[in-house]
Amino acid sequence: MRVFSEVVTRGSFTAAANTLGMSRAMVTRHIGELERWLGARLLQRSTRRLSLTEAGEACVVRSRQLLELVNDVEQVVGQRDTEPHGQIRVQCNPAFGQAYLSAILVDYLAKYPRTKIDLVLSDQSLSLVDERIDLAIRMTNELDPALIAKKLSTCRAVLCCTPAYLEKNGAPKTPDDLTQHNCLSHSRVEKSQWSFSRQGEECLVQVSGSFSANDTMSLVEAVRAGGGLAVLPNYVVASMLRDGELVSVLPDWHADELGIYAFYISRRHQPASLRTLLDFLTQRLGATPLWAK
Repeated sequence: MRVFSEVVTRGSFTAAANTLGMSRAMVTRHIGELERWLGARLLQRSTRRLSLTEAGEACVVRSRQLLELVNDVEQVVGQRDTEPHGQIRVQCNPAFGQAYLSAILVDYLAKYPRTKIDLVLSDQSLSLVDERIDLAIRMTNELDPALIAKKLSTCRAVLCCTPAYLEKNGAPKTPDDLTQHNCLSHSRVEKSQWSFSRQGEECLVQVSGSFSANDTMSLVEAVRAGGGLAVLPNYVVASMLRDGELVSVLPDWHADELGIYAFYISRRHQPASLRTLLDFLTQRLGATPLWAK
C-alpha cells in the first residue's frame, strides 16, 4: 500500500521507485500483488500517464489512512527488534561461492546466530524478483539499472599455466605469441579473442585451443593438468601462484578486470539481516581482498 500510494503521488512507477529507493521492477511487482490481493485493477496504464480506476480511487484514500495508523503505531512502539534474523537468499557464481563466499557466510552466521543463509550457485544472472533472491554477488562492469549495486571489490584476471607447460612449449614473450599456444577458454566469455593492456597500450589477440568449459573450476583443473594457458580470476588461482603450482605468463600485460558487486532490489526498509550482511561483505572483501593478502 505504501508503494501504491507513492505511485499515485509521483504519477509514475519510475518516480516512485526513485523516491522509495527500489527498482522499477519491484514497484511493478508490489502493485501487481496488491491488485491480485484485492481482485481489482487499481491503475490504468498508458505510455504517457497513469490514472486511477474507480477501485483505485477508493483504495488510495484508505491506503493513506492505514499508512498513517502504521506510522502512529511505529512511533508508539518505539524501537523495534533490530537484531538481524531470518533467512537471506544469496546468489553468486560457483567458483567464487566455493573459493571464498561460503566461508565468509559461515563467519557471518556465527556472528549473527538468528540468521540463516540459502546460497544459490549459478553462472546465470538470475532474476532477483522471480527467484526471491535478496542479494546477488556478480563479477561485471555492466550494472543493471533496475537494481541497486554496491561495489565490494575488484576481480583481476591472470594469464597462467603450469611450469611444466612452459618447459615443454616455451614462454610467450608478447601477447601475439599466444597464437602459437593452446589457449583454454570459458565458453560463456569471448573464446577466440583475448584483450590485454600495458601502460595504456591495448592489444587484442586471436587465440584458439583444444578445450573450453562453461565452469571456471573445470577450466582451472584443465590448466593444472598441463592442458594449456588460460585467463583465470585471481580469487581462484592466487594461492596456486604463491605455491608455484601455476605461474603468471606475460605479467606486464593485464587482462580485463571486473568489479565485484552486490546487487539488491531496494535501499528502503532493508531488514537488519541484509544490511549487516552487506556491511560484513564490504569489510571482508574491501580494498585488500582475502585472495590478495
